[in-house]
Amino acid sequence: MNHQSDSQTVRPSDAYAWYVVAILTLANVSAYVDRQILTLLVHPIKRDLLLSDSEVSLLGGLSFALFYTVLGFPIARLADQRSRRAIIAWGIGIWSLMTAACGAARNFGQLLLARVGVGVGEAALSPPAYSLIADYFPRERLGTAISVYTMGTYLGVGLAQLIGGAVIAVVSGDTAWSLPLIGFVRPWQVAFFLVGLPGLLMAALMFTVREPRRNAPRPPAVPFAEILGHIRRNSRTIATHHVGAALIALVNYGFGFWLPTFFERTHGWTPSRAGYLLGVANLTFGIAGVSLAGRLSDRWQASGMADAKLRVCMYAAIGLLVCDVVTPLMPTATLAAIMIFPLSFFASAPFGVAAAAVQEMVPARMRAQASAVYLFVISLLGLAAGPTSVALVTDYVFRDEQMVRYSMAIVALGGLVAAILLLRAARKPYLETVGRTAI
Repeated sequence: MNHQSDSQTVRPSDAYAWYVVAILTLANVSAYVDRQILTLLVHPIKRDLLLSDSEVSLLGGLSFALFYTVLGFPIARLADQRSRRAIIAWGIGIWSLMTAACGAARNFGQLLLARVGVGVGEAALSPPAYSLIADYFPRERLGTAISVYTMGTYLGVGLAQLIGGAVIAVVSGDTAWSLPLIGFVRPWQVAFFLVGLPGLLMAALMFTVREPRRNAPRPPAVPFAEILGHIRRNSRTIATHHVGAALIALVNYGFGFWLPTFFERTHGWTPSRAGYLLGVANLTFGIAGVSLAGRLSDRWQASGMADAKLRVCMYAAIGLLVCDVVTPLMPTATLAAIMIFPLSFFASAPFGVAAAAVQEMVPARMRAQASAVYLFVISLLGLAAGPTSVALVTDYVFRDEQMVRYSMAIVALGGLVAAILLLRAARKPYLETVGRTAI
């Protein structure tokens, strides 16, 4: 399949290409602020809705991931044919409104449905975004560009924790608030309104992005049989890469969801104090990790190391293994807090380059759908199972919520050892796949 016929875009100026990345990064920030705010509200939600750790983990994991993963496929198929910016703009509007709807929830079922809605909206972001960025940047700069977009994840997580900490401090207490049209709500419900509704401005900003010019205004859809055929021909590459990345995601989502609760239960911290620490760590070391990983992989690739992206993922997973096992077992809050900074660095490093590697595995005309397959695997295994895996060990192995620190360490050890072995096994088939795939 030759490169010229498969790539149907004319690349615009570098300045505008980076503007598009900046807007998409802001959208990613908005997504993760809305997604992560729940992690700081575990205690009041459990208290007011009378929930177990496992039930709360469903709000942060499976309820969000179910439609996020399933809807990724039809949305990605549309993104390979139609306006990606419009798809993303509609998605932002939906997830912002549904985050606000979490604030109106009166019981577990209503909150579960609202979280499903957040997942529906966010399904419209990353597959079209990866595809857009791959059209704006050549292969030798793709690792850096997608890592900058992925930086939005850690900006969003960090801001969710900082803003969430500040919001919780403002709306703390048990006194109900009276809001127009809604009535009386708890302080944790107010937090959802404050972080959700501003996202509507981000949806409007997406319309300043233009689609890269195509030779055909509406390219034909890639037959699904062709996509399945490509997956079958490259099954070793896709299985080892995707599952390896998904296991890192599983550990990251599990840690990210339960870290504020860990500091609260183990060291007596308030949620706002934990939020400030985690926010600062993600906004500094988290951003540094994903940024430096992208630059390093591009530098190594330019020097002739064709599997650079997978090497960076694997080395980051090794560093993360050490940090994730050690951090929750630290004897004091101060030592645990110090470890959060290298943990944030290694946790962020793999995901920009892992997503960039996916763009090299497939022809350009099926990039969005290939990204949807990748996101399906890492979200279903990582996002859906990560928070719940920690909760299940706490609820059913230790049967003591104060043992969450040991549950976190156990999940990290098992997940990351498996991830490292899979990424190591992925390097050879990945080189074969890239060698026979036009980018």
